[in-house]
Amino acid sequence: MTDQFQLTDDQLAIQDMARKFTADRITPFAAEWDETHHYPLDVWKAAGELGFGAIYVAEESGGIGLGRLEAALIMEAMAYGCPATSAYVSIHNMATWMIDRFGGAEIKARFLPELVSMQKIASYCLTEPGSGSDAAALKTTAKKDGDHYVLNGTKQFISGAGYNDIYVCMVRTGEEKSKGISCLVIEKDTPGLSFGAPEKKLGWNASPTAQVIFEDCRVPVENLVGAEGDGFRFAMAGLDGGRLNIGACSLGGAQRCLDEAIAYTKDRQQFGQPIADFQNTQFTLADMATDLEAARALLYLAAAKVTANAPDKSRFSAMAKRLATDNGSKIVNDALQLFGGYGYLKDYPIERFWRDLRVHSILEGTNQVMRMIVGRDLLRQ
Repeated sequence: MTDQFQLTDDQLAIQDMARKFTADRITPFAAEWDETHHYPLDVWKAAGELGFGAIYVAEESGGIGLGRLEAALIMEAMAYGCPATSAYVSIHNMATWMIDRFGGAEIKARFLPELVSMQKIASYCLTEPGSGSDAAALKTTAKKDGDHYVLNGTKQFISGAGYNDIYVCMVRTGEEKSKGISCLVIEKDTPGLSFGAPEKKLGWNASPTAQVIFEDCRVPVENLVGAEGDGFRFAMAGLDGGRLNIGACSLGGAQRCLDEAIAYTKDRQQFGQPIADFQNTQFTLADMATDLEAARALLYLAAAKVTANAPDKSRFSAMAKRLATDNGSKIVNDALQLFGGYGYLKDYPIERFWRDLRVHSILEGTNQVMRMIVGRDLLRQ
């Protein structure tokens, strides 16, 4: 077998490090975080020491300068313990990468050292109450007033809102739909910045979600990333990686539930034998494993394409996100069925993964938008 389908020694070492960190710092506590809605900031700091706060940030900026496959391996490993926690690491990485990739020397020097180490945590603010899939329709305005922008508007569904230190925001500086959008870095204590009440959610309880509200919020012009009007391009550039990461979170959650289901069905006895001995159980497990490996192979391929900047990277990222998140949720649902009534109890982890993975087919672009991207790309040829 050729090496192209094997992880390299370096990739295996990164995966092993992320798995050990997860087993030590995430998995034993995840159920409690879900129940108490605890945001594990102390764990972020520890993850930052391993470089997980700046996975694909350049080494000259203090990051670990890895590719998108390595990032996916880390997200997948962490989601085995808690998908909400893993997904948050993805969001922080996207925001930090955006400053590194598109910011000037001055803004990078101001913000990156503390973000790279996860001494400060970043949120990413694109979605608004009236603009979800139609991201370019955003209405939050930034009007120039001397050496400041004055912001008014609301961001919706922002992970870490009210807790995090830095908010990388897409705002409207011009009239044109997508060309009028710019990217600003906003600090938590900026006057005029406030936060809505935490949303009550089905899952992702270990990651707080709230509105970010701007009321005549004055942000220095030097907090602009890149040039005015470039924001939407930056947002789109970040999406391929975000889609891979959320797909990887579904892979990790699905792998955990498959492993739990194998162990449970070998142990659970009915009709005088372990339920694993029934052909139906074996067929269900076989389909779960097959669907998981298919999604994983496509996601790793898409990640390699994004790292290589291949011309079809966006199509493959959309395909991989759609397949991994749909398959992941189905695998978890099948695991819950194999657990029977016990799967429905919070004493076992399956129901938490069932709740947490459901949102993966909505965020980073709904799976319907993924199909739209793939379909358009196919017809363009």
